Amino acid sequence: MIQPARVSTAQEPAPCPVCGQRSRTYLFVVRGLSIWRCTDCGHVLLGPARATGLRAAAGRSEGQEAVERWQRSEPRTEHDAAERLLAALRERGVTEGRVAFAGPAEQPFPALAKARGFEVTTVADGRSPDRWSAVRGPLDAAILLHRLQQSEDPSSTLLAIHRALRPRGVLLLTVPSIESWPRSMLARHWTEWRRENLHYFGPISVQALLLRSGFDQVWIRPDRRLYRVGHVLDRAAELKRTALAASARVLHRLAPASVLDASLRLTSSSLVVSARAAALRSRPLCSIIVPVYNEKATAAELLDALMAKKLPDADKEVIIVESNSTDGTREVVARYSGHPDVKIVYQDRPRGKGNAVREGLAHAQGDVVLIQDADLEYDLDDYDNLLRPLLRYHVPFVLGSRHAGHWKMREFSDARGWATALNFGHLVFTGLINLLFGQRLADPFTMFKVFWRDCLFGLDLECNRFDFDHELLIKLVRKGYRPIEIPVNYRSRSFQEGKKVRFFRDPFTWIWAIAKFRVKPLPHRPPP
Repeated sequence: MIQPARVSTAQEPAPCPVCGQRSRTYLFVVRGLSIWRCTDCGHVLLGPARATGLRAAAGRSEGQEAVERWQRSEPRTEHDAAERLLAALRERGVTEGRVAFAGPAEQPFPALAKARGFEVTTVADGRSPDRWSAVRGPLDAAILLHRLQQSEDPSSTLLAIHRALRPRGVLLLTVPSIESWPRSMLARHWTEWRRENLHYFGPISVQALLLRSGFDQVWIRPDRRLYRVGHVLDRAAELKRTALAASARVLHRLAPASVLDASLRLTSSSLVVSARAAALRSRPLCSIIVPVYNEKATAAELLDALMAKKLPDADKEVIIVESNSTDGTREVVARYSGHPDVKIVYQDRPRGKGNAVREGLAHAQGDVVLIQDADLEYDLDDYDNLLRPLLRYHVPFVLGSRHAGHWKMREFSDARGWATALNFGHLVFTGLINLLFGQRLADPFTMFKVFWRDCLFGLDLECNRFDFDHELLIKLVRKGYRPIEIPVNYRSRSFQEGKKVRFFRDPFTWIWAIAKFRVKPLPHRPPP
């Protein structure tokens, strides 16, 4: 298979709005438009023609008339969309106040919002950061409909909106998704392949861009729009030379008028995205959560090393959760009270590692979260490699894989039988996770789970023991975050050295967690 070529041009391209890198990979040409991908983060964007023989994107491209007809919506569709935008604002707690709107002229949202008591300002060119900078603030909410993908500098546009919003103000935007089912089904006939669309976002890239631009609590869902059946069939029939178009023309001729006039709700190409304006930091902050219970032999060495550890691209906060140890560990932890990088949470009794991590997450304020056990099984020197792709907005979720190409991860010189049993169990549970959740992971249960803290927004974590590792992974995967694995150093300790997994208890809780969280629905609405 021929791989797309990495491109180096004499005229260096503009930085990727998501990750800031300049390297591009050419993908294909559609309707005279050359489509490229950022080599580092995967963001898809419009680029220059790859060769002189390609049609230029200027002028009316083939099929552009059909594309424009697809974009026209009927009044009932747009009125329903406006009502759903107001409902999305109510979900984020905005029921009154000042709102700025940028979107299609035919969208009735401004008039509807004014009728509901909002003070509405219309921004003529929502793609331009200068227009948003001129808006009189502070705003309670900003609405940006199908304009971000058309902005030459989406990051600057979002920063201008951020400045116009009050602290914790709400941004609500829509963008066409490169990962939507219409894009997959229609391929080169997808109506969003247009010269005015400079960027093609997916859920991960739009979240990364928002996080980089000072927003958090990002909530993303597909846009389910209300359509008249006749409108859908009429538009589909205009996609020439496709089986879909031929089928639509036949159905349009045969269907009675009552059916053609009926309404149905369909998932469209678009994403509806909401977020809140957060405080802008000069440097990212990494929250390192350390659950501690009966680790006196290793806690001081680990915590001293953690205090001395410098992160080249971020500041750090260390959140120690001490679970009322009985071996003197609490006194060791107390020595770090007052350290500027440390928060200590004292629990009144041990409730399990998962409970301690959940307590730490409740106190975390960082952009990125890293979980660190209080033993010495893992190497702090691996932090840099684990954090780099997250701090550069390349990926949202990283696992530090302990396997390094060898299945015998645990080798206890004093308990070889237990080591073999644990290694075999690891293979079984890893295979189960991969099968049920469509992954290809080598070490899903590593302690080194590193992720954007915003990935947890809307997730309710509940496990208290080592089943928490399964719950966290499963819920992040089901929310849409596909982890990458980075090899790390690892030296497993035996049960005699203090390993706390209970062989005849914990595996049953893991099986229950996998089954439960495979079928339990995730929340459909953002938390208040």
